Amino acid sequence: MSNQKGGVGKTTTTINLAAALAEYGRRVLVVDFDPQGAASAGLGVNARGLERSIYNELIADRPNVREIIVATEVPGLDIVPANIDLSAAEIVLINEVAREQALSRVLRPVIDDYDLIIIDCQPSLGLLTVNALTAAHGVMIPLEAEYFAMRGVALLTEQIQRIQDRLNPRLTLDGVLLTMIDMRTLHSREVMASVRDGFGDKVFTTFISRTVKFPDATIAAQPITRYAPSHPGAKAYRRLAREVIAKGQCA
Repeated sequence: MSNQKGGVGKTTTTINLAAALAEYGRRVLVVDFDPQGAASAGLGVNARGLERSIYNELIADRPNVREIIVATEVPGLDIVPANIDLSAAEIVLINEVAREQALSRVLRPVIDDYDLIIIDCQPSLGLLTVNALTAAHGVMIPLEAEYFAMRGVALLTEQIQRIQDRLNPRLTLDGVLLTMIDMRTLHSREVMASVRDGFGDKVFTTFISRTVKFPDATIAAQPITRYAPSHPGAKAYRRLAREVIAKGQCA
């Protein structure tokens, strides 16, 4: 889950898509790969109180990711938590051999334990994001329906192509998810049309409307599918989960 622009709904989508997929019987692992630890907090994990997080496994000689996986309140949904310690990872890894593959090495033992692993990236194109793209099979880009947000996607798609060429030839663009839509405004409708023209069938049919329920659910440390299961936002993420399954992006 990647976009170098902040505030476009990456963590919200990570949490709620993962929870919706778990509702449909999938085993899902969220990897919080943002030093802000928002995905961890949003799933009820006090990452500040943890003795070990994804940072410790990234820099370990012999990582054991199973020891830091936390089961959430959502059946079938686990998380690898992160906290502010992760901000030091780029400095520590910079002189390491195969530094771009540190996350791949950490996750390798548990890949077969889950139907889908979702990596919530930080809003940057630095070494942590390169690690995530090197470990991943595909990228979902949450994109706010706003023209300035569209401009940054070109940089991300260029980064994806570089990763494909140099580090991870299996990497694909799974799709673009339009977020924070307000269908009452001409601007949102125009951006939606422009994105669909530019990305074609790579744009998910499902879109996520703007609502105060998402921050409310975050404060409650629950996915919206549990906090307000009948809310249109919860229904939208269930539709997205069905799209992901139908496209074969989740076993």
